[in-house]
Amino acid sequence: MFLETRDTFVQAMNPFEFFSVPRVVFGQGSCARLGALASALGTSAMVISNAGEPGDRRLLDRLLPLLDEQHVAWHFWRQSGEPQIPHVEQALTIARQGNCNLVIGIGGGSAIDVAKAVAGLLTNGGGPLDYMEVVGLGRALDRPAAPWIAIPTTAGTGAEVTRNAVIGHPERRFKASLRSPNLLATIALVDSELSRDVLQEVTACSGMDALCQLIESYTSIQSNPLCDALALQGIELALRSIRRAYAQRVDLAARDDMALAALLSGITLTNAGLGAVHGFAAPLGAHLPIPHGAICAALLPHVMSANADALMQESPEHPALAKYATIGRMCAGQADLPATIAIETAIGGIIELSEYLSIPRLAQFGLTSTHIPELVDLARKASSMRFNPAVLADSALADVLRKAL
Repeated sequence: MFLETRDTFVQAMNPFEFFSVPRVVFGQGSCARLGALASALGTSAMVISNAGEPGDRRLLDRLLPLLDEQHVAWHFWRQSGEPQIPHVEQALTIARQGNCNLVIGIGGGSAIDVAKAVAGLLTNGGGPLDYMEVVGLGRALDRPAAPWIAIPTTAGTGAEVTRNAVIGHPERRFKASLRSPNLLATIALVDSELSRDVLQEVTACSGMDALCQLIESYTSIQSNPLCDALALQGIELALRSIRRAYAQRVDLAARDDMALAALLSGITLTNAGLGAVHGFAAPLGAHLPIPHGAICAALLPHVMSANADALMQESPEHPALAKYATIGRMCAGQADLPATIAIETAIGGIIELSEYLSIPRLAQFGLTSTHIPELVDLARKASSMRFNPAVLADSALADVLRKAL
Protein backbone atom coordinates (compact mmCIF):
# COMPACT_ATOMS: atom_id res chain seq x y z
CA MET A 1 0.00 0.00 0.00
CA PHE A 2 1.24 3.51 -0.79
CA LEU A 3 0.07 6.78 0.72
CA GLU A 4 0.08 9.79 -1.59
CA THR A 5 1.73 13.02 -0.47
CA ARG A 6 2.17 16.27 -2.39
CA ASP A 7 5.32 15.31 -4.20
CA THR A 8 6.10 11.64 -3.64
CA PHE A 9 4.78 8.24 -2.61
CA VAL A 10 5.65 6.85 0.81
CA GLN A 11 5.29 3.15 1.58
CA ALA A 12 2.84 2.48 4.42
CA MET A 13 4.37 1.19 7.63
CA ASN A 14 3.82 -2.45 8.49
CA PRO A 15 1.88 -3.08 11.72
CA PHE A 16 3.98 -4.16 14.71
CA GLU A 17 3.87 -4.85 18.43
CA PHE A 18 6.52 -3.82 20.94
CA PHE A 19 7.40 -5.62 24.18
CA SER A 20 9.68 -4.52 27.00
CA VAL A 21 10.19 -5.08 30.71
CA PRO A 22 8.06 -2.87 32.99
CA ARG A 23 11.04 -1.34 34.77
CA VAL A 24 14.75 -0.86 34.09
CA VAL A 25 17.05 0.35 36.90
CA PHE A 26 20.34 1.30 35.24
CA GLY A 27 23.53 2.83 36.57
CA GLN A 28 26.76 2.32 38.45
CA GLY A 29 26.07 1.31 42.04
CA SER A 30 22.40 0.57 41.40
CA CYS A 31 22.72 -2.95 42.82
CA ALA A 32 22.74 -1.38 46.29
CA ARG A 33 18.99 -1.07 45.80
CA LEU A 34 18.41 -4.82 45.50
CA GLY A 35 17.04 -5.33 49.01
CA ALA A 36 14.39 -2.63 48.76
CA LEU A 37 13.39 -3.67 45.24
CA ALA A 38 13.11 -7.34 46.21
CA SER A 39 11.14 -6.77 49.41
CA ALA A 40 8.47 -4.95 47.41
CA LEU A 41 7.98 -8.05 45.26
CA GLY A 42 8.15 -11.04 47.61
CA THR A 43 9.19 -12.58 50.90
CA SER A 44 11.07 -15.70 49.79
CA ALA A 45 13.52 -15.49 46.89
CA MET A 46 14.99 -18.19 44.68
CA VAL A 47 18.45 -16.85 43.83
CA ILE A 48 20.05 -18.36 40.72
CA SER A 49 23.59 -17.33 39.87
CA ASN A 50 26.71 -18.31 37.97
CA ALA A 51 28.68 -15.47 39.59
CA GLY A 52 30.15 -17.49 42.43
CA GLU A 53 28.83 -19.01 45.65
CA PRO A 54 27.64 -17.61 48.98
CA GLY A 55 30.65 -17.37 51.27
CA ASP A 56 33.27 -16.90 48.56
CA ARG A 57 33.75 -13.20 49.45
CA ARG A 58 32.77 -12.13 45.96
CA LEU A 59 29.65 -10.63 44.43
CA LEU A 60 27.02 -12.73 46.19
CA ASP A 61 28.45 -11.84 49.57
CA ARG A 62 27.75 -8.22 48.68
CA LEU A 63 24.22 -8.79 47.38
CA LEU A 64 22.68 -11.47 49.58
CA PRO A 65 23.05 -9.43 52.82
CA LEU A 66 20.88 -6.79 51.13
CA LEU A 67 18.08 -9.37 51.10
CA ASP A 68 18.75 -10.29 54.72
CA GLU A 69 18.50 -6.64 55.75
CA GLN A 70 15.01 -6.45 54.24
CA HIS A 71 13.95 -9.80 55.78
CA VAL A 72 13.67 -11.52 52.41
CA ALA A 73 14.43 -15.22 52.86
CA TRP A 74 16.46 -16.80 50.07
CA HIS A 75 17.33 -20.19 48.59
CA PHE A 76 20.22 -20.72 46.19
CA TRP A 77 21.01 -22.58 42.98
CA ARG A 78 24.52 -22.37 41.50
CA GLN A 79 24.25 -22.49 37.71
CA SER A 80 27.27 -24.09 36.03
CA GLY A 81 27.77 -24.00 32.29
CA GLU A 82 25.15 -23.61 29.61
CA PRO A 83 21.59 -24.06 30.93
CA GLN A 84 20.18 -27.54 30.42
CA ILE A 85 16.77 -29.03 31.16
CA PRO A 86 18.05 -30.82 34.33
CA HIS A 87 19.37 -27.51 35.69
CA VAL A 88 15.96 -25.87 35.36
CA GLU A 89 14.26 -28.89 36.93
CA GLN A 90 16.61 -28.93 39.93
CA ALA A 91 16.37 -25.19 40.55
CA LEU A 92 12.59 -25.38 40.20
CA THR A 93 12.42 -28.16 42.79
CA ILE A 94 14.37 -26.02 45.29
CA ALA A 95 12.10 -23.04 44.60
CA ARG A 96 8.93 -25.06 45.08
CA GLN A 97 10.20 -26.67 48.27
CA GLY A 98 11.13 -23.24 49.61
CA ASN A 99 7.72 -21.76 48.74
CA CYS A 100 9.53 -19.04 46.81
CA ASN A 101 7.37 -16.21 45.52
CA LEU A 102 10.24 -14.25 43.96
CA VAL A 103 13.14 -15.19 41.66
CA ILE A 104 16.45 -13.34 41.28
CA GLY A 105 18.86 -14.16 38.45
CA ILE A 106 22.44 -12.91 38.90
CA GLY A 107 25.17 -13.44 36.33
CA GLY A 108 25.49 -14.05 32.63
CA GLY A 109 22.80 -15.19 30.25
CA SER A 110 22.93 -18.79 31.46
CA ALA A 111 21.90 -17.93 35.02
CA ILE A 112 19.34 -15.38 33.90
CA ASP A 113 17.73 -17.81 31.45
CA VAL A 114 17.39 -20.44 34.17
CA ALA A 115 15.88 -17.82 36.50
CA LYS A 116 13.46 -16.77 33.77
CA ALA A 117 12.36 -20.36 33.16
CA VAL A 118 11.94 -21.05 36.90
CA ALA A 119 9.86 -17.88 37.35
CA GLY A 120 7.56 -18.95 34.54
CA LEU A 121 7.21 -22.53 35.69
CA LEU A 122 6.46 -21.56 39.29
CA THR A 123 3.14 -20.09 38.19
CA ASN A 124 2.34 -22.14 35.09
CA GLY A 125 3.13 -25.59 36.50
CA GLY A 126 4.80 -28.52 34.80
CA GLY A 127 8.37 -28.68 33.59
CA PRO A 128 10.46 -27.11 30.84
CA LEU A 129 9.67 -29.70 28.17
CA ASP A 130 5.97 -28.90 28.44
CA TYR A 131 6.66 -25.43 27.01
CA MET A 132 9.88 -25.64 24.97
CA GLU A 133 9.79 -25.00 21.22
CA VAL A 134 10.97 -27.63 18.71
CA VAL A 135 12.05 -30.26 21.27
CA GLY A 136 9.06 -30.04 23.66
CA LEU A 137 5.30 -29.77 23.60
CA GLY A 138 5.39 -26.04 22.90
CA ARG A 139 2.50 -25.24 25.23
CA ALA A 140 1.73 -21.59 25.89
CA LEU A 141 2.85 -19.99 29.14
CA ASP A 142 -0.53 -18.39 29.79
CA ARG A 143 0.01 -17.10 33.34
CA PRO A 144 2.36 -14.28 34.31
CA ALA A 145 5.64 -15.51 35.73
CA ALA A 146 6.40 -15.10 39.40
CA PRO A 147 7.95 -11.66 40.05
CA TRP A 148 11.61 -11.79 39.17
CA ILE A 149 14.64 -9.51 39.02
CA ALA A 150 17.39 -9.90 36.42
CA ILE A 151 20.88 -8.69 37.39
CA PRO A 152 23.38 -9.16 34.53
CA THR A 153 27.09 -9.31 35.29
CA THR A 154 28.14 -9.50 31.64
CA ALA A 155 27.31 -7.12 28.80
CA GLY A 156 26.19 -9.45 26.08
CA THR A 157 23.06 -11.55 25.89
CA GLY A 158 20.52 -8.92 26.90
CA ALA A 159 18.67 -11.79 28.61
CA GLU A 160 17.57 -9.36 31.32
CA VAL A 161 15.02 -7.88 28.89
CA THR A 162 14.12 -10.79 26.59
CA ARG A 163 10.98 -12.89 26.69
CA ASN A 164 12.63 -16.24 25.97
CA ALA A 165 14.78 -18.61 27.99
CA VAL A 166 17.22 -20.68 25.91
CA ILE A 167 17.62 -24.17 27.39
CA GLY A 168 19.65 -27.10 26.11
CA HIS A 169 18.23 -30.57 25.55
CA PRO A 170 21.25 -32.86 26.17
CA GLU A 171 19.82 -35.97 24.52
CA ARG A 172 18.74 -34.12 21.38
CA ARG A 173 21.93 -32.00 21.30
CA PHE A 174 19.83 -28.93 20.62
CA LYS A 175 18.97 -25.64 22.31
CA ALA A 176 15.40 -24.36 22.25
CA SER A 177 13.37 -21.68 23.98
CA LEU A 178 10.55 -21.24 26.38
CA ARG A 179 9.01 -18.09 24.94
CA SER A 180 6.26 -15.76 26.14
CA PRO A 181 5.72 -12.09 26.99
CA ASN A 182 4.79 -13.47 30.41
CA LEU A 183 8.48 -14.31 30.97
CA LEU A 184 9.66 -10.69 30.87
CA ALA A 185 11.44 -9.67 34.07
CA THR A 186 9.65 -7.48 36.55
CA ILE A 187 12.82 -5.44 37.01
CA ALA A 188 16.06 -5.39 35.03
CA LEU A 189 18.71 -4.14 37.46
CA VAL A 190 21.76 -3.18 35.38
CA ASP A 191 24.92 -2.06 37.14
CA SER A 192 27.96 -1.86 34.83
CA GLU A 193 30.35 -2.09 37.81
CA LEU A 194 29.45 -5.78 38.07
CA SER A 195 31.09 -6.52 34.70
CA ARG A 196 34.44 -5.09 35.75
CA ASP A 197 35.69 -8.33 37.27
CA VAL A 198 34.80 -10.72 34.44
CA LEU A 199 37.59 -12.28 32.40
CA GLN A 200 38.85 -10.38 29.38
CA GLU A 201 37.71 -13.14 27.01
CA VAL A 202 34.22 -12.97 28.52
CA THR A 203 34.12 -9.22 27.85
CA ALA A 204 35.11 -9.93 24.24
CA CYS A 205 32.66 -12.75 23.57
CA SER A 206 29.72 -11.18 25.36
CA GLY A 207 30.33 -7.86 23.60
CA MET A 208 30.31 -9.56 20.19
CA ASP A 209 27.10 -11.34 21.16
CA ALA A 210 25.45 -7.99 21.84
CA LEU A 211 26.74 -6.47 18.60
CA CYS A 212 25.58 -9.49 16.61
CA GLN A 213 22.12 -9.32 18.16
CA LEU A 214 21.86 -5.63 17.34
CA ILE A 215 22.90 -6.14 13.71
CA GLU A 216 20.67 -9.18 13.17
CA SER A 217 17.61 -7.55 14.70
CA TYR A 218 18.29 -4.33 12.74
CA THR A 219 18.33 -6.28 9.45
CA SER A 220 15.59 -8.76 10.38
CA ILE A 221 12.55 -9.01 8.10
CA GLN A 222 10.49 -8.30 11.23
CA SER A 223 12.28 -5.07 12.15
CA ASN A 224 10.24 -1.96 12.90
CA PRO A 225 11.01 1.74 13.37
CA LEU A 226 11.26 1.54 17.17
CA CYS A 227 13.67 -1.40 16.99
CA ASP A 228 15.70 0.24 14.23
CA ALA A 229 16.27 3.36 16.34
CA LEU A 230 17.31 1.32 19.38
CA ALA A 231 19.50 -1.02 17.33
CA LEU A 232 21.37 1.85 15.68
CA GLN A 233 21.98 3.41 19.10
CA GLY A 234 23.27 0.09 20.40
CA ILE A 235 25.52 -0.52 17.39
CA GLU A 236 27.06 2.92 17.81
CA LEU A 237 27.68 2.29 21.52
CA ALA A 238 29.25 -1.11 20.88
CA LEU A 239 31.48 0.03 18.04
CA ARG A 240 32.88 2.96 20.05
CA SER A 241 33.39 1.12 23.36
CA ILE A 242 33.93 -2.63 22.98
CA ARG A 243 37.66 -2.24 22.39
CA ARG A 244 38.03 0.03 25.43
CA ALA A 245 36.02 -2.29 27.67
CA TYR A 246 38.19 -5.20 26.50
CA ALA A 247 41.52 -3.41 26.96
CA GLN A 248 40.75 -1.53 30.19
CA ARG A 249 38.47 -3.23 32.69
CA VAL A 250 38.44 -0.09 34.86
CA ASP A 251 37.00 2.06 32.06
CA LEU A 252 33.50 2.27 33.52
CA ALA A 253 32.31 4.71 30.86
CA ALA A 254 33.01 2.02 28.25
CA ARG A 255 31.32 -0.57 30.44
CA ASP A 256 28.26 1.67 30.75
CA ASP A 257 28.13 1.83 26.96
CA MET A 258 28.41 -1.94 26.61
CA ALA A 259 25.84 -2.61 29.33
CA LEU A 260 23.38 -0.34 27.53
CA ALA A 261 24.22 -1.86 24.14
CA ALA A 262 23.52 -5.33 25.54
CA LEU A 263 20.23 -4.20 27.09
CA LEU A 264 19.17 -2.60 23.80
CA SER A 265 20.10 -5.79 21.93
CA GLY A 266 17.78 -7.76 24.19
CA ILE A 267 14.93 -5.37 23.52
CA THR A 268 15.46 -5.40 19.75
CA LEU A 269 15.80 -9.17 19.43
CA THR A 270 12.64 -9.62 21.50
CA ASN A 271 10.69 -7.49 19.07
CA ALA A 272 12.39 -8.07 15.71
CA GLY A 273 13.92 -11.53 15.95
CA LEU A 274 17.42 -12.46 14.83
CA GLY A 275 18.87 -14.28 11.81
CA ALA A 276 21.07 -17.02 10.43
CA VAL A 277 23.91 -16.47 12.93
CA HIS A 278 21.59 -17.38 15.77
CA GLY A 279 20.00 -20.08 13.66
CA PHE A 280 23.40 -21.79 13.74
CA ALA A 281 24.15 -20.83 17.35
CA ALA A 282 21.63 -23.24 18.88
CA PRO A 283 22.92 -26.47 17.27
CA LEU A 284 26.56 -25.37 17.40
CA GLY A 285 26.39 -24.60 21.11
CA ALA A 286 24.64 -27.90 21.77
CA HIS A 287 27.17 -29.95 19.79
CA LEU A 288 30.43 -28.37 20.89
CA PRO A 289 31.69 -26.41 23.95
CA ILE A 290 31.84 -23.09 22.10
CA PRO A 291 31.05 -19.83 23.93
CA HIS A 292 27.95 -18.29 22.37
CA GLY A 293 29.69 -14.98 21.70
CA ALA A 294 32.55 -16.76 19.91
CA ILE A 295 29.99 -18.36 17.59
CA CYS A 296 28.46 -14.95 16.90
CA ALA A 297 31.83 -13.33 16.21
CA ALA A 298 32.95 -16.13 13.91
CA LEU A 299 29.76 -16.38 11.85
CA LEU A 300 28.49 -12.79 11.71
CA PRO A 301 30.68 -11.37 8.90
CA HIS A 302 30.17 -14.44 6.72
CA VAL A 303 26.39 -14.41 7.23
CA MET A 304 26.38 -10.70 6.38
CA SER A 305 28.36 -11.43 3.23
CA ALA A 306 26.08 -14.32 2.21
CA ASN A 307 22.98 -12.21 2.81
CA ALA A 308 24.39 -9.26 0.86
CA ASP A 309 25.35 -11.48 -2.09
CA ALA A 310 21.92 -13.13 -2.19
CA LEU A 311 20.00 -9.86 -1.88
CA MET A 312 22.06 -8.06 -4.52
CA GLN A 313 21.18 -10.80 -6.98
CA GLU A 314 17.54 -11.32 -6.05
CA SER A 315 16.31 -8.10 -4.42
CA PRO A 316 18.74 -5.19 -4.88
CA GLU A 317 16.28 -2.73 -3.31
CA HIS A 318 15.92 -4.79 -0.12
CA PRO A 319 16.16 -2.51 2.96
CA ALA A 320 18.70 -4.82 4.62
CA LEU A 321 21.29 -3.80 2.03
CA ALA A 322 20.87 -0.14 2.95
CA LYS A 323 21.14 -1.10 6.61
CA TYR A 324 24.37 -3.04 6.06
CA ALA A 325 25.69 0.06 4.27
CA THR A 326 24.71 2.23 7.24
CA ILE A 327 26.68 -0.07 9.55
CA GLY A 328 29.69 0.15 7.23
CA ARG A 329 29.56 3.95 7.29
CA MET A 330 29.47 3.82 11.08
CA CYS A 331 32.52 1.51 11.10
CA ALA A 332 34.42 3.82 8.77
CA GLY A 333 33.18 7.09 10.25
CA GLN A 334 32.31 8.25 6.71
CA ALA A 335 28.71 9.23 6.10
CA ASP A 336 29.14 9.53 2.31
CA LEU A 337 30.69 6.11 1.65
CA PRO A 338 29.09 4.49 -1.46
CA ALA A 339 26.75 1.62 -0.60
CA THR A 340 28.75 -1.24 -2.12
CA ILE A 341 31.98 -0.12 -0.48
CA ALA A 342 30.14 0.51 2.81
CA ILE A 343 28.77 -3.05 2.88
CA GLU A 344 32.28 -4.43 2.30
CA THR A 345 33.54 -2.12 5.05
CA ALA A 346 30.92 -3.44 7.49
CA ILE A 347 31.93 -7.05 6.82
CA GLY A 348 35.63 -6.28 7.02
CA GLY A 349 35.11 -4.22 10.17
CA ILE A 350 33.51 -7.13 12.01
CA ILE A 351 36.36 -9.44 10.98
CA GLU A 352 38.95 -6.89 12.14
CA LEU A 353 37.12 -6.38 15.45
CA SER A 354 37.04 -10.13 16.18
CA GLU A 355 40.76 -10.32 15.48
CA TYR A 356 41.45 -7.41 17.83
CA LEU A 357 39.45 -9.18 20.55
CA SER A 358 41.46 -12.40 20.01
CA ILE A 359 38.32 -14.49 19.54
CA PRO A 360 39.34 -17.97 18.30
CA ARG A 361 38.11 -19.48 15.08
CA LEU A 362 35.60 -22.30 15.44
CA ALA A 363 38.03 -25.05 14.44
CA GLN A 364 39.85 -24.43 17.72
CA PHE A 365 36.72 -25.64 19.55
CA GLY A 366 36.54 -28.86 17.53
CA LEU A 367 34.33 -27.87 14.60
CA THR A 368 35.28 -29.72 11.42
CA SER A 369 33.91 -29.95 7.90
CA THR A 370 32.27 -33.27 8.80
CA HIS A 371 29.87 -31.42 11.13
CA ILE A 372 28.61 -29.07 8.43
CA PRO A 373 25.77 -31.08 6.78
CA GLU A 374 24.09 -31.90 10.10
CA LEU A 375 24.48 -28.35 11.40
CA VAL A 376 22.95 -26.87 8.26
CA ASP A 377 19.98 -29.21 8.61
CA LEU A 378 19.52 -28.35 12.31
CA ALA A 379 19.91 -24.62 11.71
CA ARG A 380 17.00 -24.72 9.28
CA LYS A 381 14.75 -25.78 12.19
CA ALA A 382 15.80 -22.92 14.47
CA SER A 383 13.25 -20.15 14.99
CA SER A 384 15.79 -17.38 14.31
CA MET A 385 16.34 -18.52 10.72
CA ARG A 386 12.92 -17.35 9.58
CA PHE A 387 13.80 -13.70 10.28
CA ASN A 388 16.99 -13.71 8.21
CA PRO A 389 16.77 -11.04 5.49
CA ALA A 390 17.70 -13.49 2.72
CA VAL A 391 16.62 -17.06 2.10
CA LEU A 392 19.99 -18.79 1.95
CA ALA A 393 20.54 -22.05 0.09
CA ASP A 394 22.09 -24.97 1.91
CA SER A 395 25.27 -24.41 -0.08
CA ALA A 396 25.48 -20.80 1.14
CA LEU A 397 24.92 -21.86 4.75
CA ALA A 398 27.58 -24.55 4.45
CA ASP A 399 29.97 -21.97 3.00
CA VAL A 400 29.38 -19.73 6.04
CA LEU A 401 30.51 -22.52 8.34
CA ARG A 402 33.53 -23.39 6.19
CA LYS A 403 34.72 -19.76 6.27
CA ALA A 404 34.42 -19.72 10.08
CA LEU A 405 36.58 -22.84 10.63
